[in-house]
Amino acid sequence: MRVLLIGSGGREHALALGLAADPSVEQLVAAPGNPGIASVAELRAVDAVDPAAVAGLAVEIGADLVVIGPEAPLVAGVADAVRAKGIAVFGPSGAAAQIEGSKAFAKEIMTVAGVPTARAYSCTDPAEVARALDEFGPPYVVKDDGLAAGKGVVVTEDRAHALAHAAQCERVVVEEYLAGPEVSLFVVTDGETALPLLPAQDFKRVGDGDTGPNTGGMGAYAPLPWTSPDLVDDVMARVVEPTLTEMRRRGTPFAGLLYVGLAITSGGPKVIEFNARFGDPETQVVLALLETPLAGLLHAAATGTLAAHPPLDWRPGAGVAVVLASAGYPEAARTGDVITGADRPGIIHAGTARRDSDGALISAGGRVLAGTAVGPDLEVARDAAYALIEGIELAGSHHRRDIALAAIEGRIRPPR
Repeated sequence: MRVLLIGSGGREHALALGLAADPSVEQLVAAPGNPGIASVAELRAVDAVDPAAVAGLAVEIGADLVVIGPEAPLVAGVADAVRAKGIAVFGPSGAAAQIEGSKAFAKEIMTVAGVPTARAYSCTDPAEVARALDEFGPPYVVKDDGLAAGKGVVVTEDRAHALAHAAQCERVVVEEYLAGPEVSLFVVTDGETALPLLPAQDFKRVGDGDTGPNTGGMGAYAPLPWTSPDLVDDVMARVVEPTLTEMRRRGTPFAGLLYVGLAITSGGPKVIEFNARFGDPETQVVLALLETPLAGLLHAAATGTLAAHPPLDWRPGAGVAVVLASAGYPEAARTGDVITGADRPGIIHAGTARRDSDGALISAGGRVLAGTAVGPDLEVARDAAYALIEGIELAGSHHRRDIALAAIEGRIRPPR
């Protein structure tokens, strides 16, 4: 099968590695891709949020499957344009992708479907925001209603900071804080059948001990030794199935990757957010552990045949990813710095480019690289991931030093 992968980040590099390893894939094209993806795929230039351009490229290369990585093209309706050409595409329609494109829409879906989640208000003016903040109290949770590349959420004890964030957004969702460890669950679905992947945990704050501002994610690990054995079944029954049913009822079935962000509270799992695509950097560890051929799985979801797909196979052990960020990230990421030591297996490219003058690898984003490793247990995988990161040289770079550490030391205990 000929596969076209849309996107240029770490998630897409992880997807590219999984797709390239599938024996059914005879040609893999990535657009626009990145230097890491170039090692396993042909790169083509495209405006990823231009539906006509992406659909045209899919037709040009004779794609049998298009895999859309980032959220912005999905919300822009790229999947619709590709489907209109009669090509199978893994990714929801523009209407269904509003489950990530609008936090207010997602809350509406959850309310109607009876999905456990935080109480919330959708606000468009300062007075509404102030009333909502006062009702819920600290910690204050304020979410930009639209897409914000994983950095539109503020969780703070500082009411002034919460108000200031809201003032920068056209619409926000203010909600009660959900106390408890977080879990990311990816669910592959064709709109009817749904297959859960391994639960993972990511690290949103920039600093050790979950300090500093939110980022797009500074690391991840899977599986989660501290969760209950029935967690996934519970989330599928109480969250995923009701959500998919409600999406079908509205005439906008969700087919693709439903990302369920959860807090494991004293009242059980509750949804923090939905995303319409694989999460980054959780994708790096989850796909590193998946033995089932990836292209066949995504093609089944894209063609409505997931019910006939065999059960998923997983490698034993654990996976850990540690993100290396550029100087100044997340406030003002510096780019253009030369990178050395990134040419080893396990290094995922997220924000890299080739310098025009000499082809040197340089930083081109805030989250630049991720060291991703698997091992027989979390501790071994963690050590290997950090060894990869420590072998990279990038001026001013920084990374968290506590990825997966609390899980290894048994310090994560869901509230009872």
